[in-house]
Amino acid sequence: MKIGDLAKAVGCQPVTIRFYERKGLLGNATRTESNYRVYGLEALERLAFIRNCRALGLTLQEIARLIAIQDDAGTPCHEVNDCLDKHLADARLQMQKLKLLEKDLTWLRNRCLNPGMSAECGVLSELAAKSQMVALRTRI
Repeated sequence: MKIGDLAKAVGCQPVTIRFYERKGLLGNATRTESNYRVYGLEALERLAFIRNCRALGLTLQEIARLIAIQDDAGTPCHEVNDCLDKHLADARLQMQKLKLLEKDLTWLRNRCLNPGMSAECGVLSELAAKSQMVALRTRI
């Protein structure tokens, strides 16, 4: 299949495929006499694997390592688990931060329950007060 067909099959753009080729994550395609890239089932499977890894937030370096492990059937897979454990810990930390952000935003939103003129806006007043505190701390 041509690059456009491969891109459509996995839901990405041809430029993404060329990028993964340059990074060494996806093998170089064979070329037709008219210099079109041609891909087989192996490329489709590899690209789908890469896209799944990216959806999980894995870096290109991590994906490259997972591909190397996948390609060498004799490699112990503890590195795969280590990689996922790291991302799971990162995801949990992000969720904690997002919960704090939600709490802060809810508190701030509740400063202006009866919207009126901006001069009396509780949200703007709180944001301005916090900005003044930061400015004062930096002067000291």
